[in-house]
Parts: sequence; C-alpha cells; structure tokens
Amino acid sequence: MGRYRGPSCRLCRREGTKLFLKGEKCSSAKCPFEKRGYPPGEHGSESQTKLSGYAVHLREKQKVRHIYGILERQFRNYFEKAARMRGVTGENLLRLLECRLDNVVFRLGFAYSRAQARQLVRHRHFSVNEKPVDIPSYQVKAGDTITIREKSKEIEVVKNSLDQRGKQGLLPWLSLDSGKMVGKVLKMPSREDIPLPVKEQLIIELYSK
Repeated sequence: MGRYRGPSCRLCRREGTKLFLKGEKCSSAKCPFEKRGYPPGEHGSESQTKLSGYAVHLREKQKVRHIYGILERQFRNYFEKAARMRGVTGENLLRLLECRLDNVVFRLGFAYSRAQARQLVRHRHFSVNEKPVDIPSYQVKAGDTITIREKSKEIEVVKNSLDQRGKQGLLPWLSLDSGKMVGKVLKMPSREDIPLPVKEQLIIELYSK
C-alpha cells in the first residue's frame, strides 16, 4: 500500500482525535475537525457502532502510523526492532519513532509539521554532526547536533516556524539555539518526554496476536 495522498483532516476524523498533521492550522479555529469531528463518509455523522476489540487495537496502530507519516511495512520493522531491544517494547517503539530525523526537525521547530520536516530533510537542508543527511528515517542519538545549511536559514517557512515554536517551548530531551539555528539531542527520550495521546500497549497486543 502506498503513502496516503488524501486530505489530512480526513485521517483525524477517522481516528476521532486531532493528529496535528497540518501544523498551525490544527490549533486554530479553521481546523475542520472542530466542525466535523465525526468519521468521514456518507453516514459518518450517524455512526455509533461499537468497535470490536480488534478494531480498537487496529485504530491505535493506525493513529501512530498517521502521526509519524510512515508506511505499514516501515511500522512493522520498527516494532520488530523495538521487540529485540532491552526494556519495554511499547516505549522502545515510540522512542525509535521520536528519534527519526524528520520528527526531531519538527520537534525543534524548523517545520510546522512532520510532513514538511520530511520534505526539508529530503532536500538536504539539514546536517547531523556537520554531515549532510537526506534520509528522514535517520536515527539520531544522544549528543547529536542538528544544523540547518547556511543558505537554508533564509527559508521563510523555517523562520516563521521557529518563531512559532519559540512561544510553545521545547521537549526536555532537546535543546535549541534559535539564533544560530542549531539543535541538539540532550538525551534519549523517555515515555514521559513523548507527549502523544496513544496507548502503545494496544499496538503491542495487536502484533502479538
């Protein structure tokens, strides 16, 4: 199955919660989810069907997939890698997803959304430890420094996004020098450092069946 190309807000309605896929618009009154929070489709507003146990588990997995913008096979690979790691599989899974370069670029405030961050990374606007990286799934580590190319610092979207993020603050596992536009991974994130409204245990149960 290829990458979803339809309306982002449709995914939020399908999952029944805001996934913040369109950046600033999702926090404004213009967000379609505010007016149509029911599932998409002809009978979406009338649907009151109780989800089966399997459907509950599946929707949780799909929610995380849509948030990070990754394909099913990629997600499965992340799960298998998380299961081989020491510690709690669910936390390992979220940590692997959070440490993707495109997500870190988004968390640092260089982009309004993960999709925008992914595009910026692919266009080689960022370096990790002074080496250009154009792979969105690149895994950053504690101590890594993320810098934006000198010419790319003048991109209007990047400057506006950084101004907006400055008002919201950073997560405790990241730091940012907004003047030099340099970010750093201070530590690997714990579950408490990942503000996602998801129940990762449901995903583990889904793949364990």
